[in-house]
Amino acid sequence: MFGKVSLLFTILAAVAFADDPYSNQVYASGPIPYQFSYGIQDAYSGAGYGHNEQGDGKQVLGSYTVDLPDGRTQTVEYSADHNVGYVAKVSYSGKAQYAKGGPAVTFFKGKGGGGGAGGYGH
Repeated sequence: MFGKVSLLFTILAAVAFADDPYSNQVYASGPIPYQFSYGIQDAYSGAGYGHNEQGDGKQVLGSYTVDLPDGRTQTVEYSADHNVGYVAKVSYSGKAQYAKGGPAVTFFKGKGGGGGAGGYGH
């Protein structure tokens, strides 16, 4: 009986102290390159937006565009790294257009409770 218990104890000790085959895994910790881009055209407002970016783990390069309410398009081209930081170049295309007079734009209709807090009616 003592022999069987000793054998069982020896087997359990060997299993308990066996090396974990996954404990010695080495994973690369180098830079992970990436790239993405998207574009959106809002059918309701007609505004367009876009963005693209790529990175190699040391530097990020990208640009994005936004259609502004005044009719111009704003473009931002940028780079970023650990030495210089974030550097952006902003440019505009198109000509700004503004509304010519007219009634003020309101978001509420009717008087006194007709569609919002206070019902701004004129």
